[in-house]
Amino acid sequence: MADPTTSARPRVVVVGCGFGGLEAVKAMDGAAVDITLVDRTNHHLFQPLLYQVATAGLSAPAIAAPVRHLFRKQANVTTLLGEVTHVDAAARVVRLKDHGDLPYDHLIVAAGATHSYFGRDDWAPLAPGLKTLDDAFEIRRRILLAFETAEKEANPARREAWMTFVVIGGGPTGVEMAGTLAEIARQTLPGEFRRIDPASARVLLVEGSPHVLQSMPDDLSMNAREQLTRLGVDVRTDARVTTIDAHGLQVQPTEGEPYRIESRCIVWAAGVVASPLGKAVAQSTGAQLDRAGRVIVEPDLSLPAHPEISVVGDLAAAKSHVPGREPQPVPGVSPAAKQMGRTAAANLLARIAGRPTRAFRYRDYGNLATIGRNAAVVDLTTPLGHLKFSGYPAWLFWLFAHVYFLIGFRNRLVVLIDWASAYWSKQRYARVVSHIEPSRTRP
Repeated sequence: MADPTTSARPRVVVVGCGFGGLEAVKAMDGAAVDITLVDRTNHHLFQPLLYQVATAGLSAPAIAAPVRHLFRKQANVTTLLGEVTHVDAAARVVRLKDHGDLPYDHLIVAAGATHSYFGRDDWAPLAPGLKTLDDAFEIRRRILLAFETAEKEANPARREAWMTFVVIGGGPTGVEMAGTLAEIARQTLPGEFRRIDPASARVLLVEGSPHVLQSMPDDLSMNAREQLTRLGVDVRTDARVTTIDAHGLQVQPTEGEPYRIESRCIVWAAGVVASPLGKAVAQSTGAQLDRAGRVIVEPDLSLPAHPEISVVGDLAAAKSHVPGREPQPVPGVSPAAKQMGRTAAANLLARIAGRPTRAFRYRDYGNLATIGRNAAVVDLTTPLGHLKFSGYPAWLFWLFAHVYFLIGFRNRLVVLIDWASAYWSKQRYARVVSHIEPSRTRP
């Protein structure tokens, strides 16, 4: 294999091994280019199932795959563990934290997104979000230790606060997290404690808009809320969080007086913002950012005045260009990131070959979300129109769809076995924490 720093072949740098970066690299398998893939972690993470790790349903290796293993047979790929802090578009180099500069002829930036606290970053240590394995481990630690602390607490008011769990944000992650928390309290833990009844735990889902799962049709959104309620989740919509502290949160409803919820375990699922690398790219290239910090890209996903740089995934403010229709914004979902990664790679190779590039066209296959055991909602896009269903059939569809898209046969098999075991036993065997104190201080 040629050294990408000395080879005469075009040097391609891909930043990030999420869905977009992974698909871009795979799409260039066998191409006459030398690819360097840079990521801050050594694994690709299947984020749609990350909440399962946070709630002790799956172990981390079941939804993560080592990057080097994934590309061990793709001879034109070199993988580097590192963090890109700056892009110098004029010199065509990316700067790695503590590791110098990495030159490129073509650059694909797929750095993803992180949590958005809407200007209140001081809430981050109090209400962790869910984007990485570290986040999942920290949330799992807080959930399990909340029950442990409640078992030792003699004061009824303080015990109730430890057994009150609040999820902020009614999108797919928030809905899935709230539903699973209710299942843990009512199905997994009963009988394991002597001083408390885990089934009496309160699980609240707080959403600032009128509906949960806003991206879904109104009837499926209402259906999801009903299924959450049946699981025992207290769903509160039109409720905006105004304050979070170490002992709870303050909520301002759209109508009525503000009120306080005493809770010692809060999970943030209310918003995301583009990776800070987007700002660095914009400063170096003159590209524009949208309100969420995403880089506004050209129809072919490249940057104005810098066709050698493409931005994909959650970092890109992209539009879908369907002939004969107005361009439509692309949602921040994994299928879109995958399609953008493949399109950026195809356009890169076309540019090298002197062929014209093509505008990105997003193919929307629909939305799905699970709420709990035998409960889910599915909205599929088919040639005959939207296909909507919920309940047990939707849950089965959600289950097999996620297993299908997991990376690697082993992971698919492990997840199927773990889910089958959990379904029949109602147990979660990944309920292990290795430390009592917080493992890290969130920035």
